[in-house]
Amino acid sequence: MKEKTLREIDTEVFSAIRNEIKREKENLLMIASENYASRAVIEAHANVMTNKYAEGYPGARYYGGCEYVDVVENLAIERAKKIFNADHVNVQPHSGSQANMAVYFSVLKPGDLIMGMDLAHGGHLSHGSRVSFSGTLFKSVFYGVSPETERIDFDQIRRIAKEYKPKMIIAGASAYPRQIDFSLFKEIAQEIGAFFMADIAHIAGLIVAGLHPSPVGLAEFVTSTTHKTLRGPRGGIIITEKEYAQKVDKAIFPGIQGGPLMHIIAAKAVAFKEAMSPDFKKYQKQVIINAKVLAEELLRLGFRLVSGGTDNHLILMDLTNKGITGKQAEEVLSKAGIVVNKNSIPFDKRGPKITSGIRIGTPALTTRGLKEDEMKLIAELISKVLSEPDSDQVIKSVKAKIKELCRSFPIYTFLEKEG
Repeated sequence: MKEKTLREIDTEVFSAIRNEIKREKENLLMIASENYASRAVIEAHANVMTNKYAEGYPGARYYGGCEYVDVVENLAIERAKKIFNADHVNVQPHSGSQANMAVYFSVLKPGDLIMGMDLAHGGHLSHGSRVSFSGTLFKSVFYGVSPETERIDFDQIRRIAKEYKPKMIIAGASAYPRQIDFSLFKEIAQEIGAFFMADIAHIAGLIVAGLHPSPVGLAEFVTSTTHKTLRGPRGGIIITEKEYAQKVDKAIFPGIQGGPLMHIIAAKAVAFKEAMSPDFKKYQKQVIINAKVLAEELLRLGFRLVSGGTDNHLILMDLTNKGITGKQAEEVLSKAGIVVNKNSIPFDKRGPKITSGIRIGTPALTTRGLKEDEMKLIAELISKVLSEPDSDQVIKSVKAKIKELCRSFPIYTFLEKEG
């Protein structure tokens, strides 16, 4: 029987995928949590290991026929241990949130108290938010940033930790533009006898490249996604000390997941190998340089940035002084070919569906090859659009310039003749 292609069997899905390729090629992807996976990672996604049930772990599966999926999982584990200088890594979590869930379940009980960064100050849903499983199954208290500096307030963390005595303190953020001092988190956790977990989903690539302090060796548990700055497939990992390895592995399987996604684990292994290369470190350096240049230009153009700038891959813009909401900015910039996301800012007076800010990142732009000169141009184009958000002429003009810029820095050329 002749196998049909996707185009032959499902024109709607085929068309949607082709349109997504076009969208990614013709727009500037500036959502800080997004990136372009490499051709090798994409090829590793689409492989027959998706057919294989492999519950359990390499050498101890509950199914036969796992000899080759064991190879890729062992490669992923060993490579992740090497790039993070880790004792133990579990590469099976389907996402960052499930990695966090497994850590909680490994040493906590439902109803225990956890302490994470306030979502409105840059934290993450899975760090105790009441609309997440983390805030439903566990009690939670939150810390935030200082009103004066808009940086993590460690005096507040120490005060809250001593008052409430959480069982676990969580460091990590989804919209925090500064370096995180994991050693201070560890110090406070030790003072009250709490577990310390660091979620490095956003900054994992920077850590691997030695451009951000690492929590490995400080935190009992470190979680991460494998996309974002790591530039791999969508998924998660857990890094832990040997003392907790068995508990973490049991929390993933049979605790909260069944069969691992072996085709995704193969792609994780590829991404970890790519992260070992000298080019990866050069790339991460450029990510930070681009973010700093973009921030400096936006400041020069009169925008207010939360904390006054950035140390990493992202910028959080406060649009209050521009008389435009985050939702409006996201929509109008999208029309012009600049894709960002609305985002709450610390002490935001608007709700999360509207917001006073937008979050901007440089990982995907840097993957395309854009550098300092392009960051200056992009800042100017953002300023033009947000200065005249109701001008169709400005939007049309900027969109034309964005398309020209994207043509100068092509992405996924190998997909142009496929399909």
